[in-house]
Amino acid sequence: MPLPIVPFAGIALRYGMVALATYAFTRIIHPGRTNQRAEDAMDETPEGFTAHGLKDADQINATARFRRVFRLRAGGPGVEIDATSLTRLRLRKVG
Repeated sequence: MPLPIVPFAGIALRYGMVALATYAFTRIIHPGRTNQRAEDAMDETPEGFTAHGLKDADQINATARFRRVFRLRAGGPGVEIDATSLTRLRLRKVG
């Protein structure tokens, strides 16, 4: 019995395009460096949302941190998610 090649060819073409796009994307990314001062600041950020400088008109600093452990079952292996955002919004009047 002959195998239908058309469905397999479509799947192979789709995965080939994804692989090619991934390869092209990895070639254009420039390697970055880790700034240890920024890493330390993110580690010291409290959980939740904070904002500073709300009364000053020229700069507002805000931080947000979400840190949780998700497990599929009690006592089983899990994944820890630690998302931190350090934000600065600076407004200046340009004359």
